[in-house]
Amino acid sequence: MDARLDYFANPTAGKVLKHFMSAGRALKDLPLPAATQELVALRVSQINGCAVCIDMHTKDAAAAGETPVRLNLVAAWREATVFTEAERAALALAEQGTRIADAAAGVTDEVWAQAAKHYDEEQLTALVLLIAFMNAANRLNVITQQPAGDYEPGMFH
Repeated sequence: MDARLDYFANPTAGKVLKHFMSAGRALKDLPLPAATQELVALRVSQINGCAVCIDMHTKDAAAAGETPVRLNLVAAWREATVFTEAERAALALAEQGTRIADAAAGVTDEVWAQAAKHYDEEQLTALVLLIAFMNAANRLNVITQQPAGDYEPGMFH
């Protein structure tokens, strides 16, 4: 499968995407646990069907020590017993923040309150920024049919 656009060879994409990728790297330094970041990025990418991001975040999480069981159960986190209450709150926020068009209510007060119970304001800010960033990255990749499978852990960091 060939991508519709080669972002690395396109001068217009290069002007903007260098800043976009820099923002993605900056997210890694925000006060949100690395495991939570990878789980949220993976779940958002699963919902959006972004194969290249699923490939990236699965491999980065595994390289950072995440277990195969947890990675395999992200898509069914509600029924899985391997996630902490804080991770479950982050995953719920990620789902509602990603499915805005599917749910007229957007992010409910209940889901926000659950996340706020586990994360302070800085961490909530990081979580919201990560969810928004991942949704944008997913759309860039899905629209242009970026191929997946060749990612090496840490390749874009």
